[in-house]
Formats: sequence, structure tokens, C-alpha cells
Amino acid sequence: RRLACGDVEGRLDAIFGRVRAIQAKSGRFDMLLCVGNFFGSTSEAEWAEYRTGAKKAPIPTYVLGANNHDTLSYFPDVSGCELAENITYLGRRGVYSGCSGLQIAYLSGTEAQQQPAPAHSFSAKDVAELKMSLLSTPNFRGVDILLTSPWPRDVGTFANSAGEIDTKKCGSKLVSDLAASLKPRYHFAALEKAYYERLPYRNHMVLQETPQHVTRFIALADVGNTSKKKYLYAFSIVPMSSMDPAELVKQPQDVTENPYRKLKKEAPKSKAMLSAEEESTCQFFFDLNKHQGKKRPSDGKERGDSQPKQAKKPSQPTGPCWFCLASPEVEKHLVVSIGTHCYLALAKGGLSPDHVLILPIGHYQSVVDLSSEVLEEVTKYKAALKEFFRSKGKRYVLFERNYRSQHLQLQVIPVPLDLCTSEDIKEAFITQAQEQHIELLEIPEHSDIAQVAQPGMPYFYVELDTGEKLFHRIRGRFPLQFGREVLASEALLAQPQRADWRQCAAQRPEEEAQARAFRREFEPFDFSLRD
Repeated sequence: RRLACGDVEGRLDAIFGRVRAIQAKSGRFDMLLCVGNFFGSTSEAEWAEYRTGAKKAPIPTYVLGANNHDTLSYFPDVSGCELAENITYLGRRGVYSGCSGLQIAYLSGTEAQQQPAPAHSFSAKDVAELKMSLLSTPNFRGVDILLTSPWPRDVGTFANSAGEIDTKKCGSKLVSDLAASLKPRYHFAALEKAYYERLPYRNHMVLQETPQHVTRFIALADVGNTSKKKYLYAFSIVPMSSMDPAELVKQPQDVTENPYRKLKKEAPKSKAMLSAEEESTCQFFFDLNKHQGKKRPSDGKERGDSQPKQAKKPSQPTGPCWFCLASPEVEKHLVVSIGTHCYLALAKGGLSPDHVLILPIGHYQSVVDLSSEVLEEVTKYKAALKEFFRSKGKRYVLFERNYRSQHLQLQVIPVPLDLCTSEDIKEAFITQAQEQHIELLEIPEHSDIAQVAQPGMPYFYVELDTGEKLFHRIRGRFPLQFGREVLASEALLAQPQRADWRQCAAQRPEEEAQARAFRREFEPFDFSLRD
């Protein structure tokens, strides 16, 4: 159990009094980590009582060094030393390793604006040497905690607002580079007299790199500030070295893209080159700074294309298609709703009588190929089916297999709410995928399939009505009935005999009766009847 604190500014009685009060109420904490200015311009009288032992810090306290010339004299040894009983100066830069295995990387001072760097500043060389000391460690995965006084530049990219602080101008680019390389689980900073707890960000590229732990950046205000901004942060942390790897890399639902990834890409490029090159590349993730985690716009904008935003036209099937609505092969008695761009049909040989398909009227192979208008109507059908199934005490599971198929079929299967949770469903899919050596990865809730798969890429994709998603890029053979097999398994619907649709096909009169019943029940939720 740790405490982290912002700028103390010499208010030692105030911070230690607050710590005593917290410990009296909540129990003992192991250490206090102080970032920002520990000493202020009027610290001497109060500090003398602690330096001489007249007063004692109630908890082991670790502080960063000077951020200005005026307070340099408080730090006699640049490599770190005990300043008073229970108060330790960590040093100019380095790594503190606790007996529990906890690793704390630290960098004192502010970024140097001149060379040679003043004693209260750090240079690019300081950052490079700190990085090298850790990155050269075998099997380095990151540090538990990073302490810096300045904020990292651009930390607000893809994230929640930092209020009055402009994160594109404030802070240090060198600290951003350090944080990107060291991948701390917690990063604390101060100096801006503001409290900001950023949404956690990931340290890997989804579907391109092995999942890694997330980072939480927390900036703390100054002690005793009159605005009552938070300056003390309590947290519990188990050392990375002691954690189960699967537990360590769990991704919270509000995780965002790494704010420094763009900075690292920009480094060798001019801004002109960047705008020309990145416009033409495939955009895998939203700029969450613009979208604030909301759902993807349905008007075709922001799709990451550099071409003029023309509507995609459906391709022509290479042969007879069972799902193009105009095709004579379509079993139209199974159709239960027709929109402008999509239609809804009962699945032939469905897992249940209300197992349905969302299908584009025109010929599109996969979700990735859909135009914005068709995608918008797919979203409408999802929302209508969610409301419909929830009214019947069910949640839906949707999956798509873009492999050995020529027309998009979004399979939508309802599962009783009291039968299993969304976590049970995800676990069933992931467990059975692992048994068959299929890598099924969770993708961010605010992302959609078009952000992680390019046109023509074979894939399998699962979506819950909560917005949670799983994705597998198919690189070789793939079991055609995998989605049905998981849902029909004992872990979920417990109807393994229905895994193969050919064993479930009903006679036409029965199918017609099921379609009539579904149309009647779905009618109050069917937007196509109102639009």
C-alpha cells in the first residue's frame, strides 16, 4: 500500500499531518512517494525541525530532487542520500528496488533548456542512460512505478480532458520518451498545480503485438492548495515480478491507445512528410481525443481513407448467391424484416427458433467492405435486436466468419440472461479457441472490426450486445462451425447436437410458422416499418 504526493513546497507539517490522519483511519501504508517540488522558498524553519530530529516523518518518504536553483542546497549528494530520519532523496536518476521486488524508476529535475544542463535539470543523455540501464535487463517488461516532476508532453492524446492544462504544450518530450520505453504501471508527476488522472493506456498494438500491461498516469496538485485539488493518492500494487502474467495484462474497459506512439513515429519525420504519409495509411484506431470513446460515426466520415468519401458499391457475385436478396436462390420465406440496405432473416437450421442473420441486400463479402450507409443500418438492426431480445430476458451473441464465404452473414443468436454472463460467453469462446490453437483476442470496445482488419483479410469475429468484441485473424485452416460449436456447447446453450446447421434444418411449413411468429413479436422493435 503506497501513497503518492504532489508538490509539498516545504509544507511538511501539512503533508505529514494528512498522512497520519489517513493511517489512523485506513491503516498503515508502506511508503510515501513525493514528486514535484518537495522544498519551497520558505522551507528552512519547518525543515530544521525534521533535519535535527525534533520531528519525524510518520512513514518512509522518498523524494525527487530540485527543480530550480533555489532549492539545490537541500540535496547535498547528487546520487541520493538520507535527508532526515524517514526522508530519503532518491537521486538524480535511477531505479529503486524494494525488498518485495517493486521497481520504481525515477528522474529528478526539469528538462534542460540549455547545454550543459544545470544541476536541477536532466538532459537527453540522462534519459538515455536511465533507459539503457533497464532495457538492457533480460526479459524486461516494464517498471512498476515511474516518478518524474514534469508531466510527459502529449499525455492527454486519445484521453479524457486534462482541464485547463494543455498537454500538447505542457511537460517534457523527454519524459514522454522515457514513459514510452519504461512502460510503468503507474506514472506520477506534478508541477502544474493540477490533479489529472488519465484513462489507462495500453503498451502494445492490438493484434500486432503480444498484450502487455496498461499504464495509469496521475498528476497531483500542490499540498494544501486552496482549490481543494487532490494532492495525495493512495493505491495498492503487487510487484510485476510477483503477478500472474494473465492477470498483469488484463485490459480495463476504458483503456485507450498509447499517447506517445504517434510521437515516436513523428521523430524521424518532418510534419509535412507526416501528413502526406499518414493520410494514405490504414488507420487502425480512433483519435479518442476527438471522439471521447463514443461509437464510430455512421456517416462515413473519419473512416481513415485518404480517398474522396464516395459510397462503396456492392461487388457482383461470381456465381449464384444464396443471400443477395434479388437472387432467385434466396429462401424468401425466411425473411422477417427488410430495410433500405439490409434485411433480417431466420437462420436455416438455427441454433434456436429466434436465431437470425443480418444480411446486406447488395453483395458485400464482409463487414470491412460495407459502405457507411449499409454499416449504419447494420448498427440499427443490432440495436433493435438488443432491445427485442432483452425484452424477452435474453442477450445476443453475434459472430461473423469471413472465410470460405462470399456474402456477409452476421449470425445473431440469443442466450438467456439467467443462463450465463457476458464474461461466461467470452470465457467459453476463448477456452475453446485455445483448445483448437486459435488465437482469439479481445479488441477495444470503442473499436470496430474495420479498424483491425483490412479488406480481403480472412477473420472470425464475435461481438456481445455489451459492445465487447473478440477477433481472430485466420491465417490457415479454420473450423467452419466454430461459432455454432461454442454456443451449442455445454458451457452455454448445452445443445451440442445442434452445432451443425444441416442436422437442424426444419421442413418448410415449420420454417414459415417460425418466421411468422418472429415477425409478429419483432414488429414493435422493427425500425424498417417506421422509417
